[in-house]
Amino acid sequence: MESHIVKILSVKQITHNVRQFTIEKPQGYSFVPGQATEVAVNKPGWENERRPFTFTSLNEWDHLEFTIKIYDDRNSVTHLLGQLQPGDSLIIHDVWGAIHYKGEGVFIAGGAGVTPFIAIFRALEQQGRLGSNKLIFSNKTAADIILKDEFTQMLGDRFINTLTKENVPGYDHHKIDEAYLKEKVSDFNQHFYICGPDPMVMQLKETLQRLSGNADLVTVEI
Repeated sequence: MESHIVKILSVKQITHNVRQFTIEKPQGYSFVPGQATEVAVNKPGWENERRPFTFTSLNEWDHLEFTIKIYDDRNSVTHLLGQLQPGDSLIIHDVWGAIHYKGEGVFIAGGAGVTPFIAIFRALEQQGRLGSNKLIFSNKTAADIILKDEFTQMLGDRFINTLTKENVPGYDHHKIDEAYLKEKVSDFNQHFYICGPDPMVMQLKETLQRLSGNADLVTVEI
């Protein structure tokens, strides 16, 4: 199995609990937007503790980028990642498929589940193919919204935010369920891409397959 030890080049705080890691890109390493790899911290005792993370960079960039939610309430890989600084190193492995872009539609994300969509939207913007794609993004609070300014710049009013734990002017305050989808989506005969917590993904997958009448239109991260 392929593995590479790569140095962290920079670390940037994106939200109160999300960090963006810029790391070295091994020669010949390639992926498509939406794909992921398993990452481990290159420190004694942690080398085999792999966790899947999606690339938020584009393949043509000369570096790799991961945008990762840090959980400081547990002794975990992400807690350790939150301590790392430029010069520390990670171990990355084979690239594997997750969500692939199949055509225009509605992207639905919960929290850090938005990460596969970051590279997809960046690639579409670069290619002038953003079209009528829409992103519906659910978070607990406004402070949790990842890359809010970038998504707003790319999508404008097709970037829809709903908050489940607070009611703030300018944001919806609603769980993403069938009623909310019917309010925000006028045509269910289009592609739907879902990524987020497993219960949310499974519920919305079933709902959208029923509303669209076509399971092939609904793509989830497996």
